[in-house]
Amino acid sequence: MRILLVEDEVHLAQALTEILKKNMYAADAVHDGQQGLEYAMSGVYDLVILDIMLPKMSGIEVLKNLRAEKMSVPVLLLTAKDEIEDKVTGLDYGADDYMTKPFSTDELLARVRALLRRKGDVIDDELCFGDIALKLKKNELVSSNNQVKLSLKEFQILELLMYNPNQILTKERIIDKIWGGDSDAEYNNVEVYISFLRKKLQFLGAKTEIKTVRGVGYSLEC
Repeated sequence: MRILLVEDEVHLAQALTEILKKNMYAADAVHDGQQGLEYAMSGVYDLVILDIMLPKMSGIEVLKNLRAEKMSVPVLLLTAKDEIEDKVTGLDYGADDYMTKPFSTDELLARVRALLRRKGDVIDDELCFGDIALKLKKNELVSSNNQVKLSLKEFQILELLMYNPNQILTKERIIDKIWGGDSDAEYNNVEVYISFLRKKLQFLGAKTEIKTVRGVGYSLEC
């Protein structure tokens, strides 16, 4: 899953981005509200972590603009201890949750998981579809009594497919979500990792499969 962090404290943003990446999330960080709105409006993010106090445009204004444009991406607000009014305002304008600084890494990750699990069937930190389960903390794919480790990109692509089962995901969308729209990744990169995942599904003896929709993309089906 791809997360956007909008935070003007650069060192904090860097630290949080690294934490998210170590926990198997693709993460981008920007440091002002104007950029935050532009990035969030791209539609490639599954969650926005949004500080309220930002230069150029406040987090509340970013949130208002997102909801005015019918962008339903979940938003987690970051607030200071004394910003009670901003917390209320943010929730009224459509924020999904908020956290007060300072916060623990474990709490942040728990709230991220809680917001993302609304998009799919997540049980006890497992993402399930058909006869396979993706262990969200262990980077493992499980079927029956077998399991196999996944690389970071394999994990991210399969996670994206499992959050959108029986839907056709284009190669462009996969690149945008996993590598980012400004990356040098090409269709061949997607094809290679899909091939790796198919081999691991075959190794597990899973009936769930990644089907190719010729000329378009891929669909996870069982």
